[in-house]
Amino acid sequence: MANLKELRSRITSVSSTMQITSAMKMVSAAKLSRAQDAITQMRPYSEKLTQLLQDLSATLDDDTSSKYAEDREVKNVLVVAISSNKGLAGAFNTNIVKGVRYKAKNDYESKNLSLYTLGKKANDVLKKDFEVYKNNNEIYDELTFENVSEIAEELMQLFLDEKYDKIVLVYNQFKNAATQVVQHEQFLPIEQFDTEEEKQLDYLFEPSKIEIVKELIPKSLKMQLFKALRDSFASEHGARMTAMHKATDNAKELRDDLKLSYNKARQASITNEILEIVGGAEALNG
Repeated sequence: MANLKELRSRITSVSSTMQITSAMKMVSAAKLSRAQDAITQMRPYSEKLTQLLQDLSATLDDDTSSKYAEDREVKNVLVVAISSNKGLAGAFNTNIVKGVRYKAKNDYESKNLSLYTLGKKANDVLKKDFEVYKNNNEIYDELTFENVSEIAEELMQLFLDEKYDKIVLVYNQFKNAATQVVQHEQFLPIEQFDTEEEKQLDYLFEPSKIEIVKELIPKSLKMQLFKALRDSFASEHGARMTAMHKATDNAKELRDDLKLSYNKARQASITNEILEIVGGAEALNG
């Protein structure tokens, strides 16, 4: 059994760690609240924009389909891996790495696969096994629609230039503070909408349906990427809050066990001292 000095040192160390994890939990909880509000308010707009685009696209002829919907032979694939710049978030970043490796092995094993990484953690791991076309860690410094739009425009241009035949997003979708689900979402080419059912639209179009769709598609793609990043941002803080909560509980349990061991060792030491005193007194009396 460790001596009293070692136990006291370990108790102090664990208590300090518990204070740090508890503080990190509260910081993540505050950031999660803002991030959750942002993604919750954004989803209705994104869903309505997608629905409107589906309704309009369903009424257009095939020959008016967008250049972003060109379905060509897939030879070169770009996977956009969205992670975080910081760790201590449980399996948040690990799940992205696993998700990318799963897609590479099961879906694109015979393709030329490259990565566009958003976030430092996934890039640090995946660059050892895959070609990284580009890494952007600064996007989280100011996560705005304008900054994300620049990345989306770059991705769209890569597709139009036929550098890549398919672009896929891999990110954590926010469900709640304890649950994040890895999503594999096709970014380009845009998936064709179901046109089997005739759409009855009571809309007035100005200037025309075709021009409106051409305007909506780039905006919809930018919104899709922005929503993915917002989902990932909220998921990161939820995962970190949960991880720090568990770490705090584990530290408290370890501290309590150490205190119990310390009290037992202290009691044993006191008992030995009493026995030595009693033994010495008996020897003097004898």
